[in-house]
Amino acid sequence: MSTSGATTRLATPADAAAIAAIYNEGIAERIATFETQPRAAADILGWFGRRHPVVVTARAGRVLAFASTSPYRPRACYDGVAEFSVYVARAARGQGLGSRTMTALMDRAARAGFHKLVSRVFVENGPSRALLVSLGFREVGVYRRHATLDGVWRDVVIVERLLDAGV
Repeated sequence: MSTSGATTRLATPADAAAIAAIYNEGIAERIATFETQPRAAADILGWFGRRHPVVVTARAGRVLAFASTSPYRPRACYDGVAEFSVYVARAARGQGLGSRTMTALMDRAARAGFHKLVSRVFVENGPSRALLVSLGFREVGVYRRHATLDGVWRDVVIVERLLDAGV
C-alpha cells in the first residue's frame, strides 16, 4: 500500500466533478450506499460553505478519494456529532488512500468542533469495515433490514469514533 506522491487537503468546489465521479462508482457498485441515482457536480456543490469538512486525496492533480461529513440530526443536542462517508476511486483502491483520507477528515472534523463521527456500513462491505476498525472506529451493532436497495432489504453495521477521546 502506497500513498506516495499523494496529497490530502480540504476539498473545494473545483473538486465537485471529481467527487461526483468517485461517488457515482460507489452508487453503481451497490456496496457502499443506498443511493441509486448518479450525482452531478452541481449536487456536490451543496456540500461546501458549511461547518462540515470535506477532504480529498489527490495524486498528480487527480482526485482519487474523498471523505465528507454531514449533519447527524437537526436537534441542538447533536451538534457535536457528524455523519461521514469515505470513497476511493475504483482504480486507486488498496493503496492506503482511504486511511489517509479518513485520518485527515477526523482531524478536520475535530477542528470544526465535532467530538464524534458516525456512519452505517453494509454488513458485507468488508474492506470498508476493516478500514474503519483499523482507524479506531467501533462497530456498535447492526440495523437489520435498514432500507431497501434495488428491492432487497439490506443490513448495515453502525460505526462510531470519538474524536476528543482518541478512541
